[in-house]
Amino acid sequence: MRLKLECYGWAVVLLVVLTGCTTVPETGRSQFNLLTPSDEMKLGLTAFDQMKGEMPISKDAAMNRLVQEVGKRIAAVAELPTAQWEFVVFESEQANAFCLPGGKVGVYSGILPITKSEAGLATVIGHEVAHAVARHGGERVSTSMAVQAVGGVASELSNRLSDPQVKQAVVSAYGLGATVGVELPFSRKQESEADYIGLLYMARAGYDPEEAVKFWERFAEYSQSAGGGTVWFLRTHPLDEDRIRKLQEWMPEAKAQHRPAK
Repeated sequence: MRLKLECYGWAVVLLVVLTGCTTVPETGRSQFNLLTPSDEMKLGLTAFDQMKGEMPISKDAAMNRLVQEVGKRIAAVAELPTAQWEFVVFESEQANAFCLPGGKVGVYSGILPITKSEAGLATVIGHEVAHAVARHGGERVSTSMAVQAVGGVASELSNRLSDPQVKQAVVSAYGLGATVGVELPFSRKQESEADYIGLLYMARAGYDPEEAVKFWERFAEYSQSAGGGTVWFLRTHPLDEDRIRKLQEWMPEAKAQHRPAK
């Protein structure tokens, strides 16, 4: 009976992997995603409404106007036809921003001193919108579900081991391997993909793509001053120097698609 259950578990995992493939716009990368776009959108809208109820929203008219203008230009070139675009500035010292499925964009006021200009802000919003277009949120959830499913099988196999210490070592090794070997590199791949797509979006929206490099150089300086120093294999984002190098490699393609604003 145990063998049958074990085989069934692997069969379920294999079926999930084979039936959960979609394609990322712009890059053509095949991704593993079990969620439908409709499910993702519902999750995004619910989460954004909750955030607006819990976090203070900026009342700075000029700041809000800038984010709205840049956001609308990026949204106009983004491949997210079902999006319900909304751009909100949250009062926070964090140098961060996000875009939830469904086109809900949040910009923390703490990042605006680093963006410095419309093009700098377009770099940030383009990157975050790219995450939503590429359905990275659903992909992360799906990967987590798959890791847990395989982890369950690994745990079942470890139950056969007689030595408790060996058994615990197997379970612990799987957990560390899943985090460092799958989840973190996967996150870095998504971040790099969002950098690429976002660079194209800002260029198509009429912003000079060279400003993306300047923004990330400023952000690297900010990170250093803030004491950021996580070792590379435990980071969810690419190293700043790697990120800048890749942006420079993609620059000719972005410049070819640059459409100066009228």
